[in-house]
Amino acid sequence: MARGDAIFVDPTLSGSVMSELRITGVAVDVIRWPLKMKRRHGVGDIEASMPGAIVKIATNAGIVGWGEVAPWSVFTGTAEANATGIHHYLRPLLVGADPLKISTLMRQIEKTLVAHTEGKAAIETALLDIAGRHFGVPVAQLLGGTYRSHVPLSVSIANPDFEEDLAFATRLSADGINIFKVKTGFSSHKEDLRRLERLRSDLPSTVDLRVDYNQGLDPWDAIRLLKDIEAFHPTFIEQPVKREQRAAMAAITKAIDTPIMADESVFTPAEAIDMVRGEIADLVSIKIMKSGGIARAREIASIAEAAGIAAYGGTMFEGGLAIAAGLHMVAATPNISLGAEFYTSTWVMGVEILKTPIVIEKGSTRVPTGVGLGVEVDEDRVREISTAHFE
Repeated sequence: MARGDAIFVDPTLSGSVMSELRITGVAVDVIRWPLKMKRRHGVGDIEASMPGAIVKIATNAGIVGWGEVAPWSVFTGTAEANATGIHHYLRPLLVGADPLKISTLMRQIEKTLVAHTEGKAAIETALLDIAGRHFGVPVAQLLGGTYRSHVPLSVSIANPDFEEDLAFATRLSADGINIFKVKTGFSSHKEDLRRLERLRSDLPSTVDLRVDYNQGLDPWDAIRLLKDIEAFHPTFIEQPVKREQRAAMAAITKAIDTPIMADESVFTPAEAIDMVRGEIADLVSIKIMKSGGIARAREIASIAEAAGIAAYGGTMFEGGLAIAAGLHMVAATPNISLGAEFYTSTWVMGVEILKTPIVIEKGSTRVPTGVGLGVEVDEDRVREISTAHFE
């Protein structure tokens, strides 16, 4: 088989080499990431540390797959709930199963445990990692092949100390990074305008600025405020109002010339259909942790593409495992064409759990090319930040 050929794992195959592979163990570590910087958003703040979880799935062939749970309690869920859900409800389902029957297992998982999308994403990631290692190909090949080898990098401006963030953006711009997404709505409108004005004046004129409110505006006042934001020519404005305020999203989309992106309003493929029917956004942010894994995330991308809606690769606060999974998804999904924020393992998390970190070069994040996720986990580092272990 040629290196560029795509491989699809058929979950219906039985009586073959695939059926001889079995899951022998599922381990979960609840972890506490130390953080290098503060982050402030319209929906909440983080500083000092952030909870998460790491999943390890072992097989009888000695192949091990890894996945990451990257929640945020104000956005999707908690690390503790996901780890407990995996250990008590999903581990019994997985042990003894064929890890290559990914579609079958994920369907069973969805029937077994409601919500817990980050935990489901971690399990699916680990299964794909196992499949890639078994077949000797990167995960992107399992998804249909690599459409792009590098993903344009978008870095968020979210530090409450704006001068520190401006200096950070200036350094990154000098290193070739050209996309910056400004978090707004956590302070006054006047302060948001001041920050945008400084960024426009201090950074090169070629910089691509985006704005993200993380649900930070009230519907009754949003259009008036966003018309002020348009003076700075952002590429898009993301999720100005609360996720359930879809009628307001639609009204804003019609009233504002700048494209409006849905993030929190679209977690599922069903919500993506609602987005299209209700014309609530021009663009959509796709996150593995929101949707419950790569398969569901790509369904959202396909629905959006059919409606002419381009997608952006969003993240939670993710370490290298989740970033690697996201890179493989974006690499194999043409419609996720607006870049991605795959930088948190490099500049936000205070501990690197990968033996070889994710590579950022020339304004883009490089898709790993090794088998499976293409990364190796430093288990000693995981133990250092583990606060609870289940297996």
